[in-house]
Amino acid sequence: MKRLFLILSILCMLGLSAEAEEFRILTTFYPMYILTQNVAGGIDGVTVSNMAEQTVGCLHDYTLQTRDMVMLEEADALVINGGGMEQVMDRVASTQAGLPVIDASQGIEMQASIEEGLLNAHVWLDPQMAIVQVKNIAEGLAGADPAHADRYREQAEAYIGRLRDLDAEMAEALTPLAGKEIITFHEAFNYLAQRYGLVVAGVIANEPGEEPSTRQIAETCDLVSRLGIGTLFTEPQYPQTAAKIISGETGASIYVLDPCVSGSGLPESYEQIQRENARILREALLSD
Repeated sequence: MKRLFLILSILCMLGLSAEAEEFRILTTFYPMYILTQNVAGGIDGVTVSNMAEQTVGCLHDYTLQTRDMVMLEEADALVINGGGMEQVMDRVASTQAGLPVIDASQGIEMQASIEEGLLNAHVWLDPQMAIVQVKNIAEGLAGADPAHADRYREQAEAYIGRLRDLDAEMAEALTPLAGKEIITFHEAFNYLAQRYGLVVAGVIANEPGEEPSTRQIAETCDLVSRLGIGTLFTEPQYPQTAAKIISGETGASIYVLDPCVSGSGLPESYEQIQRENARILREALLSD
């Protein structure tokens, strides 16, 4: 019995040791979760969890929940988009001073937001900028968790290869449409448009989910009519009420583009969503 007890004790200690050595990565919201999953997913001893639930979308007005504070307390590294997207995390800095924070957008030059004093932080929608983010995530994790540094870099390189293929596919589909003007209901797609030569002629409501005012709707109707724009692009995460009003007044068709802030959770979901975005843009602009 003593021998059995000793064996069980050793096994228990080994189990506790393995659990203690687990490296826990936390991401702020869905785009960072998918990019990080492709860098760190499937590595023994490493877990990747996401903080904000998918229904949140972008984190512009996000409020930290009790469960978020628990996850932050347990995390060994935090991956953020940066550029002001996670303003809510400012209050975390003082309470989690020892937590390594990996800014995925480090080194990326961002556009000014239409909201004064802020940056447009939706850089992940340009596949080339997503590649920079993947590199930043891999190097940040390698520094925070040297034991798995080689695996992070290896998996990042494999993912970067896929993102380059995606970029080439989207360029083939969209660059022939360069110069075409689009109107969106959120400034998320400015980087995607810039990458492939499209022009964002108007953004109706900067905050996702924010309903445009009557004046904004009237001004957009005038813009659509003046420029002869036949398409409006909404997002699946937010209401289409204003778009339907503008469509009714101008005859413009409504199409849906996805800013990749929700999805299946599968590592390849970013690529799937972006291919569908390219297909929709091509369909809409060729019929305009």
